[in-house]
Amino acid sequence: IGNSIVLLCNPKPNVTTVTWKIGPKVGGPCTLGYRADQNKTDRTNCSDSMNWKYRPDWDPALEIRQVGIAHEGEYTCEVAGPDGYFTDTYHLSVLVPPRLSLFCDDLGNPTCEAVAGKPAAQIFWASGGNSTSKLEGHDEGTVTVLSKFRAYSTSTKLTNTTCIMSHPAGNQSKSIDC
Repeated sequence: IGNSIVLLCNPKPNVTTVTWKIGPKVGGPCTLGYRADQNKTDRTNCSDSMNWKYRPDWDPALEIRQVGIAHEGEYTCEVAGPDGYFTDTYHLSVLVPPRLSLFCDDLGNPTCEAVAGKPAAQIFWASGGNSTSKLEGHDEGTVTVLSKFRAYSTSTKLTNTTCIMSHPAGNQSKSIDC
């Protein structure tokens, strides 16, 4: 999320048309097209964040700037020319790294929170004990995971308890004394 990406489309010599067909999970479809006989490009319903990376007659790659969750979906490049008709298809999924926080709740239990990640993060505890987790989904498709740690024994002092968050966008850990 927030980065730029380039989706490649296999360049062919003497192309007659190049079309990117974009089917986002949210919102309507969009197309970017190029016709060689008119040396003309056009766009239909595409946001300004999507455009040709270079000239479509030279390299028909698609660039998406400031990738967001709304860009998720299917991207198909269609190239036609004297050698035939070729397609390249991508299924774009956007990873959102969660923000990790660790604090002591009102009862002195270590509480780990992975806020607004996509997909949902997994939370583990390095110390022996059990935990309870709760997931909260958000409208934009992210998920917050809240995990509370409890020691096996009430006589166990919770010192230097470590929360470990696992996520495809990167793993993190934090420690706390409650």
